[in-house]
Amino acid sequence: MAEDLKKMYRTIVKDHFPPRMEIAFVDDDDQRQTLFYERVAWTIDGEAKGLRYGENPGQEAALYRLVNGNLALAGTQTIQPGRYLASDIELLQSGKHPGKTNLTDADNALNILRYFPDTPTSVIVKHNNPCGVAQADSLAEAYQRAYMADRVAAFGGCIALNRAVDKATAEAVANQYAEVVVAPEFEDGTLAILGRRKNLRVIRIQAIEKLQSFVGERVVDFKSLIDGGVIAQWSFAPVTLKTSDLKLAASEYQGKTYTIAREPTPAELDDLLFGWLVESGLTSNSVIYVKDRCTVGIGTGEQDRVGVAEIARDKAYRKLADRYCFEELGVAYNELEDEEKKKAIDARVAKEKGGLPGASMVSDAFFPFRDGVMVGIREGVKAVVQPGGAMNDWNVIEACNEAGATMVFTGQRSFKH
Repeated sequence: MAEDLKKMYRTIVKDHFPPRMEIAFVDDDDQRQTLFYERVAWTIDGEAKGLRYGENPGQEAALYRLVNGNLALAGTQTIQPGRYLASDIELLQSGKHPGKTNLTDADNALNILRYFPDTPTSVIVKHNNPCGVAQADSLAEAYQRAYMADRVAAFGGCIALNRAVDKATAEAVANQYAEVVVAPEFEDGTLAILGRRKNLRVIRIQAIEKLQSFVGERVVDFKSLIDGGVIAQWSFAPVTLKTSDLKLAASEYQGKTYTIAREPTPAELDDLLFGWLVESGLTSNSVIYVKDRCTVGIGTGEQDRVGVAEIARDKAYRKLADRYCFEELGVAYNELEDEEKKKAIDARVAKEKGGLPGASMVSDAFFPFRDGVMVGIREGVKAVVQPGGAMNDWNVIEACNEAGATMVFTGQRSFKH
C-alpha cells in the first residue's frame, strides 16, 4: 500500500485535452470576440509531454497559451498574444517535468516579481502564496533573506529570481530542497551545481527582463463553479505603484476630521510600498509584516482580519525561532530536543518580539475595527498600509496616533481568491 501511494506521485497522467481551444464572447448583436489558444508541451527524452498532472495526481490537466485574438470591454483589453512568460517556459532541467501547481506557483511568483525590476529580488512561493520575499544588494543575499524568512514553508517551493543566477546563488539553492527555480538566465557552471538536485525544474524565462511591461496589463481571469458555470473577471492591477501614491490616512466622522499625526519616514515608505506590492500575490484575507524589504510574517486565507493579523504575528515568532535555531545549532527548532536551548531561543525571540518592532503592517482590505491594527501595534509595528474606506477608519487612525504609528491608504482593495 505504501509503495502504491508513492507511485501515485510519480505517475504521469495521459490527458485527453485537445491541441487547441477557443473562447468566444458574444454580445447582444451576435458580434464575437474570440481568444485562440494552443496546447503547450515540452520535448523530454524525445517525447512530447504536457503537464504532469493537475492539482492532484489523477487529475488530467493541460496548459494552453494565447496565440491570437483580443478582448476589449469598455476601454480595457487583454494582453496581446505572443507575450509569454509561464505559459511558454524553457525547461533546462526537469527530472520530473512540471505539473499544474509548479506552473501556477511560478506564475504567481512572477506576478509579484514584476513590480521589482531595479533591485535583486527573490520570491519563494508555496501553494500559490509567497512564504518569503526579499530584496538585497546581491541576488544571493536576496535569496538567503527570503529563504530564512520561512525556510520551513520554503521546502519544496518555487524560487523566482529577477537576475541571472550566479554560482553563489546556485549553491544556496542547491543546498535546499525546491521544486522549481525560475530566472532570466543561468551563468556558466550554475546548471551543473543545480543539477545536484535531479528533480529540480530549472526554468529559464528570458522575457523576465520585460516583466515590468506587464505591470497594469490585464488578462481574463476564469473561475469554474461546481455546476459547470464560469465567472469571468479582469485580473487585478494595483494602482499604487510608487511611494507618492500612498496617501496619509484621513477620515471624517460626526463632523470631525481625523488624520494621522506622523508622516512615514523614507525607510518606512519603502517597506510600505514593498509590502503592498507583495500583498497583490497573497490569498485573501491576508495580513503581512515586512521589515527592511523582507517579509517577517505572512498570514493568508483567513476569514477574519484580526485573526489573520494574529496568525502573521505568531508565524513571525515561530519562524524567527527556527531561524535562530538553524543558524546557531544547524537543526530545525521543531527537532531540537535540548529543552534548555529551546528556552534560551524562546527567551531571545520573546525579547525581540519576533522581529516585529519597527516593522510595517500590510492589510489587503480595510480594518473594520481597531482590534486588527492593534495586533501589530502591540508588537512594536510603527507603520501600516491598508486600502481605507471603513466606517471606523477614524478609530483605527486614533489607535495609530496613540501609539505614535503612521498609516497610509491605497484606496484600493487587493483581494485574491
